[in-house]
Amino acid sequence: PKGTRGLYSRYARRYARLVTMPSSALTAAHPLKDVTASDSALRRFLHGLPGVDAVGLEGRAASLGTRSIKTTAKAYAIDLAISMVDLTTLEGADTPGKVRALGAKAVQPDPTDRTTPTTAAVCVYPDMVAVAKEAVAGSGVKVASVATAFPAGRAPLTVKLADVREAVAAGADEIDMVIDRGAFLSGRYLKVYDEIIAVKEACGTSARLKVIFETGELSTYDNIRRASWLGMLAGADFIKTSTGKVAVNATPANTLLMLEAVRDFRAQTGIQVGVKPAGGIRTTKDAIKFLVLVNETAGEDWLDNHWFRFGASSLLNDLLMQRQKLATGRYSGPDYVTVD
Repeated sequence: PKGTRGLYSRYARRYARLVTMPSSALTAAHPLKDVTASDSALRRFLHGLPGVDAVGLEGRAASLGTRSIKTTAKAYAIDLAISMVDLTTLEGADTPGKVRALGAKAVQPDPTDRTTPTTAAVCVYPDMVAVAKEAVAGSGVKVASVATAFPAGRAPLTVKLADVREAVAAGADEIDMVIDRGAFLSGRYLKVYDEIIAVKEACGTSARLKVIFETGELSTYDNIRRASWLGMLAGADFIKTSTGKVAVNATPANTLLMLEAVRDFRAQTGIQVGVKPAGGIRTTKDAIKFLVLVNETAGEDWLDNHWFRFGASSLLNDLLMQRQKLATGRYSGPDYVTVD
């Protein structure tokens, strides 16, 4: 959308300076650190970001969604998408057996074709981390765990931090936290910022942090942009659209907006932050649309599972069916892939 490129508003221009950072945290000397000095400073900065042109944003997302890729490029895109999947089970009925089966599928998505890439990660609740870790041992597949009273986030900070520490102690490589949407929507931005900082600290040096905004509850694109910058300022390694537990989850438009945010954040700080759309991405066609968004908005540097993920469960089966069709010329159907 017009106006989203470059430095954001007089507040962003004041703090803009390109530096190279070794991690996802801003040093005390960095000018952007000033915006988190107080609740009022943070509010001024976030509300100084330009308003989102909703029509322009949705129009660009729709336009990029019409791009078509064929044959060799499509095969590459399918393999890339498979390698970006966080294969997820987050149900009250999860059992160790289900998690082990999911881990086996993440390591070898198509047992009939050993050239199929592994998925990026398996995502489970904290009490299933040890089971998942054992299931993917030696494969390179990461174990991600939701935490901080997922999906509502309605718990005291002490409980949320205990949730994170338990998952990390069990071997989680990644933590997917949810922000306090009530605090955010009531304008208590520093509370949300401080909570992300505390969770990041609880992750230690062994786990990367994905910050979930639940974009369907933030209501406006302006809020999604503000949440994106808030999460990145607090040290998020990834910003993530949603939990997959509400009516509106990842969309091309809200993901495009977050991709613009990480692109411009890196331009200002030198820090690269990943993006994870989650919920509602079920088909190969959908996945390829999102990959086009990544390439055309953030650029090739994000076309890697270290910087872009799909939070999904059913998506992998469709990717495998389309991969088989390209290889054999025949559409096998869902009976030829394992049921998650």
